[in-house]
Amino acid sequence: MMEFSLGEVSTSAEVEKDFDLAIIGAGPAGLTAALYGGRSSLRTVVFERATVGGQLTLTDRVDNYPGFPEGIGAAELIQRFRQQAERFGARFVVEEIRKIEPLPDGTFHLHGLGDEPYHARAVILATGSKPRTLDVPGEKEFAGRGVSYCAVCDGPFFKDQPVAVVGGGDAAFEEGLYLANMVSKVVLIHRRDAFRAAPLFVEQARQHPKFSFVLNSVVEEIYGDNKVRGVRVRNLKTGEVQNIPVEAVFIFIGHIPNSELVRDLADLDPRTGAVITDEHMRTRTPGLFAAGDVRRTPIKQVTTAAGDGTIAVYTAQEYIREVASRLKR
Repeated sequence: MMEFSLGEVSTSAEVEKDFDLAIIGAGPAGLTAALYGGRSSLRTVVFERATVGGQLTLTDRVDNYPGFPEGIGAAELIQRFRQQAERFGARFVVEEIRKIEPLPDGTFHLHGLGDEPYHARAVILATGSKPRTLDVPGEKEFAGRGVSYCAVCDGPFFKDQPVAVVGGGDAAFEEGLYLANMVSKVVLIHRRDAFRAAPLFVEQARQHPKFSFVLNSVVEEIYGDNKVRGVRVRNLKTGEVQNIPVEAVFIFIGHIPNSELVRDLADLDPRTGAVITDEHMRTRTPGLFAAGDVRRTPIKQVTTAAGDGTIAVYTAQEYIREVASRLKR
């Protein structure tokens, strides 16, 4: 597992309870929102129940973020995001927010694990998403023993061993190419013969001597003894079933938005569960905004998440002013 040394965080017992802007989630969208919130002189807090960085923590390097022509390590980029936000006064609190409660005056109570709720004048949901699973026999049984959703985290455990990668998008190819630098073989399994990944990634994989492809096929079972020993794959066109010996299976077939917290406060995409917002990141609940991978968006990149966080803060600032003005009347 990659180590992230990202400075001090406060616990719920150590932090004040009243803020202008509360951000739930500390991925690229949340960290960018924290920067702009603090820079706008809003009393800003970021709640994160797990690791600062979101999906970026599952990546080794970032080569497509502006300003870094040689690329930058994901851990370093996260650290820079956070340091910049803290420079402008944003607070980071380790806390799991379990309920967002709109109040009659247009502000919010945020209920965590403690008895006393936090109070905020606006809320930005930036909780990101979680990996989608195959839901096949062996997947749960071998989780942590050869089944992984993070090449950066677990790839080094399988140096010079054969592995499978499941998926056909950018993540599958990026992580597969990363794995190819250390494993003996990468078998990419995809249910179609065409890919959603960028042509550049596909071409790099096709030319890599350690890459092979099993197309028009699905994984029906992950098997092993005390750890993964292979995958059973069925060809969707011929029905042929084959066993492919591998020591690990890395799954990259998409993500599920972490939107359960606002199920009663925002409209969700009926197919994906992503939060539906307008172009200003507003949900149907006034004062509640969503940014990054948790919201419905055609592209999920660090740059688009950062853009969402920026827009959400500017819209939230307008909302906070409107509520303050109304309460003074």
